[in-house]
Amino acid sequence: METPDNATAPAADAAEELTGIAAQDWAAASADPQYRAAVVDLLGALAYGELAAFERLAEDAKLAPTLADKAELAKMASAEFHHFERLRDRLAAIETEPTKAMEPFAAALDGFHRQTAPSDWLEGLVKAYVGDSIASDFYREVAVRLDSDTRALVLAVLDDTGHGNFAVEKVRAAIEADPRVGGRLALWARRLMGEALSQAQRVVAERDALSTMLVGGVADGFDLAAVGEMFTRITKAHTKRMAALGLAS
Repeated sequence: METPDNATAPAADAAEELTGIAAQDWAAASADPQYRAAVVDLLGALAYGELAAFERLAEDAKLAPTLADKAELAKMASAEFHHFERLRDRLAAIETEPTKAMEPFAAALDGFHRQTAPSDWLEGLVKAYVGDSIASDFYREVAVRLDSDTRALVLAVLDDTGHGNFAVEKVRAAIEADPRVGGRLALWARRLMGEALSQAQRVVAERDALSTMLVGGVADGFDLAAVGEMFTRITKAHTKRMAALGLAS
C-alpha cells in the first residue's frame, strides 16, 4: 500500500546504474538456485501479506461508521485481492505452487494480526496505514536488488490502494474533534511499529534464502551495516507518517 510520503520513502536512486542481478531479467537471474529460492520466499511472503490485508480490510469494513466508509474499505480490499492474484499467478508462472510458497509465512503473519487486532475503527485505520506501510518500505528496499521482472512486479503490487490518504483524513478529523484520541492512537502506532519490525526480523531469520539476500551473497545483497541503515530509513519514514496522521512518534 502506497502512502502520501512515498516520494521520500526508501527507494533506489533512479539515476543509479544497475549492476549484478539487478541488471538481469528473471530468465538469467533464476539460473542461481539460491536466488530463485529467495524470490519464491519473497513472493510467497508478499502474497500471503496481500491476502491477509484483503481479509483484514473486509473485516474492518464492519467497524465503519458510515456506509460511504464501508464502501471505501471494500474497494481497497478488492485492490489488495487483485495484488494477491498477480503474485499467485506469478508464482504459478515460475512453476511454484502458490500455497506452498505462502505457507511458511502464514503463522507469523496471522500471529501479528492476532496480537494487533484493533479495538475500534480508528485503530484499524492506523494499523493499515502504519503496519502496511512498514511492510511496503521493507519490500521496496529489497526490490532494488531484484531482477528486473521480479522488481517490476513487487513495485506494482505495492502500488497505492488509496488507504493512506483515506486513513490520514479520517484520523486527523477524529483528533480535531477530540484531541484526547491522539494520545491513545500514538501509543497504538508505536506498538504497531515495534511488533511489525519484530515480526519482519523473525520471518527473515527463519528463511535462509531471504536472510542471505539481505546480508549478502544473493542479488548483490546488503551487508550488515546496510541492513542497519535500511531499518533506520524505515523508522524515519514511520516518523513522517505519524506526523501526517497528526500523532507524536
